[in-house]
Amino acid sequence: MPRTSFKKQLEQLNDQMITMGSMIENAIETAITALVSQDTDRAEETIAYDVEIDTQERNIEQLCYKLLLMQQPVAGDLRIVSATMKMITDMERIGDHAADISELTLLMAGKPYIREISDIEQMAKQTTVMVTNSVDAYVNRDLDLARKVIQMDDEVDELFNKVKKEIIAEIRSGHDDGEQTTDLLMVAKYFERIGDHATNIAEWVIFSMTGEHV
Repeated sequence: MPRTSFKKQLEQLNDQMITMGSMIENAIETAITALVSQDTDRAEETIAYDVEIDTQERNIEQLCYKLLLMQQPVAGDLRIVSATMKMITDMERIGDHAADISELTLLMAGKPYIREISDIEQMAKQTTVMVTNSVDAYVNRDLDLARKVIQMDDEVDELFNKVKKEIIAEIRSGHDDGEQTTDLLMVAKYFERIGDHATNIAEWVIFSMTGEHV
């Protein structure tokens, strides 16, 4: 395969990654809206959307295999393709977690939240920024932005630990609705996991550019 064709397919790969990045960002934003406003329609929309994210992951994976099999990429291009295959796994998991959060939103629908969810909202906003920045770091080949994402994960972990301690204390105190309290803890855990996956993406961005896996 001519080198010009190979470069063209690398550009196509970049475009496909941008599309998938936009998809997972939309999934998270819709899941957050559904959670905060207890909007069951938006929650169901997020769950259904996960199928499209899975399809996009398979499309990118097939393109990566095509690039690897049809021509042996040089070192730098090989890193990009191999890192991309790792990144789409984390991106797909982010879509899964957005759907998981929306499934819990449906379970908790019908009654007001028994506690403030401001800390969970803050986690949601932080992880959204991390996901957006990790995708932007890939698109713009921005090492500094990728490293910033990795640093932000500590803040998300601290927020999760705060929420976890508060919720465990409420459960131990015999709160009236232990089931909803547990569901909110799971929501917080899913946001913490989204932060982890965004961090993984940022680490693979760094690898694709430097050959160093953090």
